[in-house]
Amino acid sequence: MEIEVIALIIAAYLLGSISTAIIVCRMMGLPDPREGGSGNPGATNVLRIGGEKGKKAAGITLLGDSLKGFIPVVIAHGLGLEAQWIVLVGFMVFIGHLYPVFFKFQGGKGVATMLGVMFGLSLPIGLAVAGTWLFVAKVLKISSLSALIAALFAPVYIYFLAGEMSWVWFSVVISLLLFWRHKGNIQRLLNGEESLIKVKKEVK
Repeated sequence: MEIEVIALIIAAYLLGSISTAIIVCRMMGLPDPREGGSGNPGATNVLRIGGEKGKKAAGITLLGDSLKGFIPVVIAHGLGLEAQWIVLVGFMVFIGHLYPVFFKFQGGKGVATMLGVMFGLSLPIGLAVAGTWLFVAKVLKISSLSALIAALFAPVYIYFLAGEMSWVWFSVVISLLLFWRHKGNIQRLLNGEESLIKVKKEVK
């Protein structure tokens, strides 16, 4: 079992290191997301820079980044690992997304991957976190604020829906990392300068 756990942890990090945004943009002939828009290789920036292809490219990116978080955690469940090992697998895939070995350790902010991990932990937890993100995004139309609020509430949801303290503390660490990665967004929010969720239209 120890070899299986170590192999899964390493595989989770390597899977997390695969940047869906960069790969999708290359395949669809779009600009490198690290060099356009906010410079973040994530679904929101792909939507921002993608023009007419933006919705499709962002959708694929969102799905890919979410599956990165979901699949390793589900495998950990399937192997019957203890709770602390399951969240460690989730943490490593999240770290892989933030600091990918394949892309010079310059990754995204981890929102979609976090959501995937939450769904992997349990369906109710995933629905609660994703529902919070969607509600705030629908009302306020600010992606970064939606992510921050969803991350803030994630430990609360886990506490009441699962009651597993190792998962709660894991989600606290994830939330702190998300806030750190969004420090530029937080400053723009405080200054009233953060951009809204919208699709860039090409001039014909």
